[in-house]
Amino acid sequence: MLDRITASLPSLAPAEQRVAQLVLDDPRAFAHLPVRELAVRARVSKPTVVRFCRSMGYDGLADFKLKLAGSVSEGVPFIHRSVDADDKTNDVLVKVVDNAVAAFLQYRNAASTNALERAAEAIASTWQTGRRIEFYGAGNSGIVAQDAQHKFFRLGITSISTSDGHMQVMSATLLGPGDCAVIISNSGRTRDLMDAADIARKNGATTIAITASGSPLAHTCRIHLAADHPEGYDRYSPMVSRLLHLLIIDVLATCVALRIGSPLQPILQQMKDNLRAKRYT
Repeated sequence: MLDRITASLPSLAPAEQRVAQLVLDDPRAFAHLPVRELAVRARVSKPTVVRFCRSMGYDGLADFKLKLAGSVSEGVPFIHRSVDADDKTNDVLVKVVDNAVAAFLQYRNAASTNALERAAEAIASTWQTGRRIEFYGAGNSGIVAQDAQHKFFRLGITSISTSDGHMQVMSATLLGPGDCAVIISNSGRTRDLMDAADIARKNGATTIAITASGSPLAHTCRIHLAADHPEGYDRYSPMVSRLLHLLIIDVLATCVALRIGSPLQPILQQMKDNLRAKRYT
């Protein structure tokens, strides 16, 4: 996309050339700045900015910025595109979705497959030996813990989830060698979750943390699945971090299912048959 803009420079009017140069100098900034700021930086009128976008074959500024953001964000670290007061609904849609997509791409590029393999092996081994699997989270992470329980239950893997701090500490007290606790937290500093993780680890259970790198929780647990997402509520952190944690749970559940293999097939088939019979009768 940037190469095409560069090749088009000689055929553009001088004012449009200044807009094009603004894109080439800092495409990430251009992708999230409002038209008013773009016009000021390029020393042109707002209609000129829109005219440039259309001359490049796009429907307008919103369409151009959407394609540009997709081009520059693919495979690179998180890009924050703050919402501006002048944004239309389409701009808000693009920015919110782009924040989530960029977080996913950052995770994909930085994820440790070794940590995922260790976590999947621990959960599969816990299930095969009939020991306890538990998911802990608080706030938005509590919702992820509940979703994790549902995902594993649909695989025929019995587990429990809790978002209450007192229940987490009591439940962790009952864990022992062979059991597994998955603790989910965006900040990795929630006191109750850290206490539960510490108790479970001291009792000999395998502890898996889905949290930010370098956080206290990451250091407390035996296995760390790094979920690095910039904190700051203007970046939709609660929602994006929850989506990122759900993505990690999806990957983890799939890895566990592949490790268990054929023993899961009759369970899943019976579950599907029962659901089908209930749905259509």
